[in-house]
Amino acid sequence: MSVSDLECDVVIIGAGPSGTMAAALLAQKGVNATVLEKSHFPRFVIGESLLPQSMEFIEKAGMMEALKNADFQMKNGAAFAFGDKKSNIAFEEKSAEGWATTFQVQRSSFDKLLADEAVKNGVEIRYGHEVSSITLNDDGADLLVNDDAGNQIALRCRFIVDASGYGRVLPRMLGLERPSTFPVRHALFTHISDQLSTKEFDRNKILITVHPNEPDIWYWLIPFGNGQSSIGVVATPERLAKIDGNPSQKLWSLISEVDELSGLLADAKEIRTVSEMKGYSCNVSHLCAHNYVLLGNAGEFLDPVFSSGVTVAMKSADLLVEPLVRQLNGEKVDWQKDFETPLKVGVECFKAFVEAWYDGSLQKIIKNPPQGENSIKSMIVSVLAGYAWDEKNVFVTNPKKYLALVGNQCA
Repeated sequence: MSVSDLECDVVIIGAGPSGTMAAALLAQKGVNATVLEKSHFPRFVIGESLLPQSMEFIEKAGMMEALKNADFQMKNGAAFAFGDKKSNIAFEEKSAEGWATTFQVQRSSFDKLLADEAVKNGVEIRYGHEVSSITLNDDGADLLVNDDAGNQIALRCRFIVDASGYGRVLPRMLGLERPSTFPVRHALFTHISDQLSTKEFDRNKILITVHPNEPDIWYWLIPFGNGQSSIGVVATPERLAKIDGNPSQKLWSLISEVDELSGLLADAKEIRTVSEMKGYSCNVSHLCAHNYVLLGNAGEFLDPVFSSGVTVAMKSADLLVEPLVRQLNGEKVDWQKDFETPLKVGVECFKAFVEAWYDGSLQKIIKNPPQGENSIKSMIVSVLAGYAWDEKNVFVTNPKKYLALVGNQCA
């Protein structure tokens, strides 16, 4: 059965954090966007450790009260383990103004909470709706959408927002995908019943553990508030190929190579099948045109090491609103200048931090921070807290230069 020619001003593909944030912020400006989500919520997604910067956007969208009432695990920093060397970062030490705490969340619950709050504020979300084709034109775009009841819907809009995350709908359909400049890495991950209540462990921090002999292999342990945690490892595909077994056996084999981490997780039990994400870094030729933009992971995904994904997603949603409202009101918008360039400030900053992590300079800084240089530490902490658009911070405006300078001073 086909339903022909529905029309709306804005179509948002995807009801994850960037999509619901964009829809909610647009609704505040009187713009009704139709959100198309192929899944039904709740659904599993990786990326559970938020950064404090993201709280600004949640508050702006009017969702903070619901978030605080959801009983998620509070997060106030990050803990790093390099063999027997430990280093903690407290977000309150940041130089930027703004939130210094956030949450560690099971994304199935978190994403549904944001979507439900958006609906309460007048946003229309159509679950079980998957975009099958897109034709761009001077006035917007025509889409064909299939719902899970077997209907095909022809939908016309003035503007498309791709918030499809790893689905990357527009990059795939419009040929925008480009190879990432990052080396190929794979991630193995699962959720566990962590059994950490009897062990010395700070649930208010994500734990990042570096392999004792191979510093390009690292592990995350993200505790939730219900006795469960997310556990994962990032390594090269060549390294994973040398380990026998299925994804679960590979994950636990790598965990067993780190004494303290394997000790912490000695009593842990998997509560979902181990997943694998292969070659996850991506890039695109551009992020916007006069009739579409790419938000968050739909445009570019770097690496999970600094938990930047949700923050970039929400920042991109926030940057979208003002120029889109102007364009819908008949003004001419320079999307490169008003959206892509300012978004790239933070993306390039995070990219430099990821590169510095894998070349070892940032690991040296975190392991042995410069003594007596509180301003340097506070600026680095600000970026790690998500404030990657604070252009008063030299580690934002010229991160490669200053990370290299400081890294060379740290043994």
